[in-house]
Amino acid sequence: MAPIPDARLQQLADVVQAKKVTPAAVRVVDVPGTGAALLGNLRQVDALVATLDGWSGPRDPTADLETLKLELLVADRDHVERRLERVTKQAKSGDTKLRAEVSELEQLLAHLDAGASLADWTHELPPELDPLTTKPLLAIENGPAGVDAKLEAELAELPEEEAAAYREGESALGGIARQLFEVLDLVTFFTASDKETRAWTLRRGGTAVEAAETIHSDIARGFIRCEVIRWDDLVAAGSHSEAARQGKQRLESKTYVVEDGDVLNIRFNV
Repeated sequence: MAPIPDARLQQLADVVQAKKVTPAAVRVVDVPGTGAALLGNLRQVDALVATLDGWSGPRDPTADLETLKLELLVADRDHVERRLERVTKQAKSGDTKLRAEVSELEQLLAHLDAGASLADWTHELPPELDPLTTKPLLAIENGPAGVDAKLEAELAELPEEEAAAYREGESALGGIARQLFEVLDLVTFFTASDKETRAWTLRRGGTAVEAAETIHSDIARGFIRCEVIRWDDLVAAGSHSEAARQGKQRLESKTYVVEDGDVLNIRFNV
């Protein structure tokens, strides 16, 4: 679990005198499996992080990255072909939806055989495909020109202040988490109380009820209204009550599109 650095979080925690401060985080896993099993597991993730070998003399990280991209492209092409074979057999039943999917998959296969990727496809893709080449790909070079992963692993075992003395700027882990935040097109919203002040992530364009679901499914199920304050308005006001008195707090419905930096207090009843 890699915490996403955000200076706003501590400012909010100081205002509400929070006993606990919890940053937003991204979960990075070393995906298990090999061959088809590995590719199947990769289809379940939101983004791909490729660690490239920059230490082994003759290895070329740039060439390795291009090879990886080609492998992902081939994997998607094979995936489309296998689904086309399966759906073609099912479509013999006469189902109009399956026939339409056969036509679409044939066009996709021709698109891929022409050397393009599914990321270039201008129409909506069948949801069952879950392609690899449309996922954000973040390449990290483990070597002198990139990140010294061994050193970062050692520093991660030290207290933060002691580790910071060996670094120039933020940690590599923090930088990677920030890059993942950006490539996934996320926004940060906050919940702020004296018990806990916490940062949460949400896909850009997400609604208040989707933010509620991120916190807890029961909150989303019983959603009534959402109190919204901009983080800097709350910090400037010094308290929730003062921000409300100044007219900085407003009530929003389920469909409100959450913005980066919103502080939410969701009213719900289950």
